[in-house]
Amino acid sequence: AVRLRVREALGAREPADAVRVQGWVRSVRSQKEVLFLHINDGSSLESLQVVADPSLEKRDLTFGSAVEVQGKLVKSPHRMQNMELQAETIRVVGPCDIWSFPLKMKERHPLEYVRQFPHLRCRNNTLGALLRIRSEATAGIHSFFQDNGYVHIHTPIITSNDCESAGELFQIEASSEAKESAEKTHFFNVPAFLTVSGQLHLEVMAGAFTHVFTFGPTFRAENSQSRRHLAEFYMVEAELSFTESLQDIMQVMEDLFKTVTSTVLSKCPHDVELFHKYIAPAQKSDITHKLFSSSCRISYSEAVEILKQAPQTFTFKPEWGCDLQTEHEKYLVKHCGDVPVFVVNYPYDLKPFYMRDNEDGPQHTVAAVDLLVPGVGELCGGSLREERLPFLESRLQRLGLTDACQWYLDLRKFGSVPHGGFGMGFERYLQYILGVDNIKDVIPFPRFSHSCLL
Repeated sequence: AVRLRVREALGAREPADAVRVQGWVRSVRSQKEVLFLHINDGSSLESLQVVADPSLEKRDLTFGSAVEVQGKLVKSPHRMQNMELQAETIRVVGPCDIWSFPLKMKERHPLEYVRQFPHLRCRNNTLGALLRIRSEATAGIHSFFQDNGYVHIHTPIITSNDCESAGELFQIEASSEAKESAEKTHFFNVPAFLTVSGQLHLEVMAGAFTHVFTFGPTFRAENSQSRRHLAEFYMVEAELSFTESLQDIMQVMEDLFKTVTSTVLSKCPHDVELFHKYIAPAQKSDITHKLFSSSCRISYSEAVEILKQAPQTFTFKPEWGCDLQTEHEKYLVKHCGDVPVFVVNYPYDLKPFYMRDNEDGPQHTVAAVDLLVPGVGELCGGSLREERLPFLESRLQRLGLTDACQWYLDLRKFGSVPHGGFGMGFERYLQYILGVDNIKDVIPFPRFSHSCLL
């Protein structure tokens, strides 16, 4: 018998006499003259209907059990399904105790409920759809960059730098070191951390390759259990050499979003529809609109003035020189017509040392940009990098970072070129296109604490 995945069986154009399908039972319905099963193997949202003689029914053939079915693939008389499987044999590979199994047949479990079972929730339709979408979005991101001539770089996960002072870091120690005295030597001879960004390593590579990107895990150690916080998440980051315009950076951000989203909508239509039907009903038309609408571009100074004139009271009072909070970002998006908003030219003192000085006093700014989207706020952040050695030396000296960043200065001494880049949080992207409120519902394994234990 030819082994077929459920997706292949459902999409088959012609009947087949001897096929074998393996998966998990999603429903069992036994009638006097016929036994109906629906089985799924994770390859599609839709399950394959199996029609069998009641004599093939077994006591352990229950919802959740793993089975192998052999038989004939035939045209289905049901108008909602192209093919069905007429079973000749049904073998229960792994039984399932339906009384203790926390997921119940034909019951739509809330995301809050299935989050309690991180080891089982992938068997839920909603999470199964999410994981297929993540897979296609990941492939779409790689395809976008490769089609546009970018070289993929695996940047280090363990590093000695914290890039942009982006928050609390997870420090790395060998288990034996943790038990030693405070006078111990470090495993790498210097303190080492889980990375918060691959940007600085990408800048190294941008000195030899004009277009590079990385896509990997990053970590934040803030002790927060909010709906927006993850201790571990994935970041897409890119660097472009020989660019002197923020417009170039913004165009890549926009092209990446539109291309990957189009890929996901075309390859996972039923999975995305599940979210747009049951999780965020208004999101379908919203996403389609965003793919064809123009984005809005405003300066940081304009954004602050808009916020100061807003008819609502913010928890954090908007002032020039202060960072934009999530409530500010969401208001700006709504004010601009619920389209993606690029905010450019942030205060010099607000941003990290590597961002390019605009030399535009008295309100001194750097060439930085954030992309804000409805419902989420900041999705992407980027900047032109300071390629001018005197400017960089002066700023590092004021910050007391000259010795630690000597290697970074070397990059400006040997063939430096104007360049820039950006980063996009992958989970925030998924949260936006699917309309999910809690970011913990777009990762494979939800974490209730930083212990990350299952």
